[in-house]
Amino acid sequence: MERKVPTREEAFELLKKYNKSESLINHALAVEAVMRHFAELFEEDVEKWGIIGLVHDLDYEMYPDKHCEKTKEILEEENWPEDYIRAIMSHGWEICTDVEPIEKMEKVLYTIDELTGLINATALMRPTGISDMKVKSVKKKWKDKSFAAGVNREIIAKGAEMLGMDLNEVIAETIEGMKKVSKEIGLK
Repeated sequence: MERKVPTREEAFELLKKYNKSESLINHALAVEAVMRHFAELFEEDVEKWGIIGLVHDLDYEMYPDKHCEKTKEILEEENWPEDYIRAIMSHGWEICTDVEPIEKMEKVLYTIDELTGLINATALMRPTGISDMKVKSVKKKWKDKSFAAGVNREIIAKGAEMLGMDLNEVIAETIEGMKKVSKEIGLK
């Protein structure tokens, strides 16, 4: 049976089927926007990258103890393409999977998943949200380990290195990507 490339609408319906939490849906929308932004930057498939970003945490609300593994099962049942599933699995590398990010798309997802959380938390502390946020604001919060303590800064740094990009550049581009959906995710 041939694998079916999902549409953005199908991906979003699937996300909402497994996630009711506004914060998880907002995180998915932020990651989608950043993935789309990086795809444009690298002249890659914007739709594909966005869809992968949108459903990367598909199983997190209902199956947190089976994170990534349950997503793989769901997407295989939905007949999604292998490379979509592999990319999603790779964002949990050395956390909950042994799927190493190899493709550029996988490395971006691995890097920006945690970073969107740090930027989101930083934006919520600012009177102007994300609209005029600079890298230095994020870097200041980066140093404060008690701020957004759940964000694994080592993964972000490792991901930037895997991408061959300066951390400041990754942060700047992630901010730009998130600005595109700031209203929808409550950061404006």
